[in-house]
Amino acid sequence: MQLTSLFKILAVSASLAVVPSLASAQAYPTHAIKIIVPAPPGGAIDTIARVVGDKLALSLGQPVVVDNRPGASNNLGTDVLAKSPPDGYTIGIVGGSHNTNKFLFKNLGWDPEKSFEPIVYTHEVPLVFAIYPKIPAKTLPELVAWMKANPDQAKVATSGRGSAQEMAAEMFRMASGAQVLLVPYKGSSAAQPDLLAGRTALYIDTISAIQSQVKAGNVRAVAVSTRKRTTLLPDVPTADEQGLKGYDANTNGGFLAPAGTPKAIVAKLNAEINAALKLPDVRAKLEAVGIEIQGGTPQDYAALIKSDLAKWGKVVKEAGIPME
Repeated sequence: MQLTSLFKILAVSASLAVVPSLASAQAYPTHAIKIIVPAPPGGAIDTIARVVGDKLALSLGQPVVVDNRPGASNNLGTDVLAKSPPDGYTIGIVGGSHNTNKFLFKNLGWDPEKSFEPIVYTHEVPLVFAIYPKIPAKTLPELVAWMKANPDQAKVATSGRGSAQEMAAEMFRMASGAQVLLVPYKGSSAAQPDLLAGRTALYIDTISAIQSQVKAGNVRAVAVSTRKRTTLLPDVPTADEQGLKGYDANTNGGFLAPAGTPKAIVAKLNAEINAALKLPDVRAKLEAVGIEIQGGTPQDYAALIKSDLAKWGKVVKEAGIPME
């Protein structure tokens, strides 16, 4: 057999091998899609899943069902997603703990990069430095000075192991040099009452969870955690602006599929979700609760995950946080 003929046969064989995958992607979806949310209803990722899911159901012509699987610092639902069939009919949305839990828990059963196909980076939610209003501090430097002068009262609430709130508090403790005591709570609903009563001095909470308390005057916002100010509290300067140079913390995330999901299906979902995120009513609903919409390619989201893993892995190591 001539070499040229052999190359032709190999080329045809390769093209035929791709045909089933392309055909499957072109037909996709033919039945309902499930979005796993590894958190309870009502939070940022649940809100995004439901708002975007409604639009996907219209554009794809199939039902989209949200399946909340909370528990174990979001590890339970993420584990279910990692072990689901890689066919595009089970996808999930994750938050900031996706990029921290690797360093905090032994034997996860999944890897934040290897176990998933990134679909699209959907959101970022800034965090707000909210303090008990009777503390005589109007700025972040004043708060740090007060904490150093009153170490017995320098209690910082945190929310859930591996959460953005805990990581932001650890980053603040190291950057400020204040000898603070981190007090763990099971989420914002448990942490906020103690902040309102003055039993803790500071809680670095998501803007979506704390903004109503800020606007009511029940707590004082002295900084936001991201590099840019937030449009919901435009007069509150960033931590970086106030001397904590390089401070940048948030809770972010996006949609993932199990590893091995066909690239053509991932590309289709990426296009549909990006389109949904650009719709005016979707933007209005999400931005109203402090969710800053992102978007982009699967590669963009993969790069963000890699970058965040490096950042938070360093924080966990330098803070000396033990694994469980």
